[in-house]
Amino acid sequence: MRLAINTRLWMIAVLASLAFACVNANAQTYPNKPIRMILPFSAGAASDIVGRLLGAKLSAQMGQNFIPDNRVGAGGSLGIGVAAKAAPDGYSVLVSSPAIVLAPLLYRSVPFDAVQDFAPVARVGTIENVMVVHPSVPAKTLKEFIALARKHPGKLSFGSGGAGTTNHLANEALMYFQQLNMLHVPYKGAALATLALLSGEVDEVVVGVAPALPMIKTGKIRPLVVLSEARVSQLPEVPTSAEAGVPDFRMSIWYGLFAPIETPKNIVARLTSETIKALESQDLKERMIAAGVTPWPGGPKEMADLLRTESTRYQTIIKGAHIKPQ
Repeated sequence: MRLAINTRLWMIAVLASLAFACVNANAQTYPNKPIRMILPFSAGAASDIVGRLLGAKLSAQMGQNFIPDNRVGAGGSLGIGVAAKAAPDGYSVLVSSPAIVLAPLLYRSVPFDAVQDFAPVARVGTIENVMVVHPSVPAKTLKEFIALARKHPGKLSFGSGGAGTTNHLANEALMYFQQLNMLHVPYKGAALATLALLSGEVDEVVVGVAPALPMIKTGKIRPLVVLSEARVSQLPEVPTSAEAGVPDFRMSIWYGLFAPIETPKNIVARLTSETIKALESQDLKERMIAAGVTPWPGGPKEMADLLRTESTRYQTIIKGAHIKPQ
């Protein structure tokens, strides 16, 4: 009997060591085929641009192509859901914006959980937003704009790329924390909302710094504040919302790299180190900045911390704005 038990224990130990050897060998040879990079928004969208820029650099570093796979629909939920169900073998990764935490708050049925279904790989970058107004709006600062909105409740209007987008939620945050009443005018994308601002159809829009910059420089729109923690290099004279006295009014669009939750830790670690190396390279930095994206390298812990704090913040804003899940 004792011999049989010892034999079984020996066999279990052998099998365990073989399994470990296989995992270790896989990690050492990883990657040995192309890697699918799931992008939950359409070609040309900001997350698509971020993913393709990062993917091209990772392809050069790792010797295997990162192939873009745009899966569009339901505010990013479709593509994120596809990534959540992908095989956890390191050959499917996801580039996501705040949609990964926003979708479960905005939609009743979402096929993923940001924490339970994904392993954070790396923090990638941010697009900083600026609050801009039509030149006819008699406000030169954020405080003046708030005072104007209080004086004329329901009269000032703001455009957005649609309900639940970050430029919509930014203004909802402003109204919630400052107890304002403004009119929301949704459009099919931030670009159309900006065009509406140019024509005077709406009074104010929160938009990315890069697309707004040419119109700011020509005086077609007026910047009041940037919604980031620090001033942005493209608009050094424009204060942050905190400097303007409204610290809660901030809304950066961040991007992160994720893998399915059971992806082996050593493969996640390899992806993390390669991503941070890519983000710290001068050529990728220049390409991202030219596209209006600020590199923001960070590891799994930084990305996980960001998910947690952003989820809590968006819950507060959405609840305060009385936005009901669709």
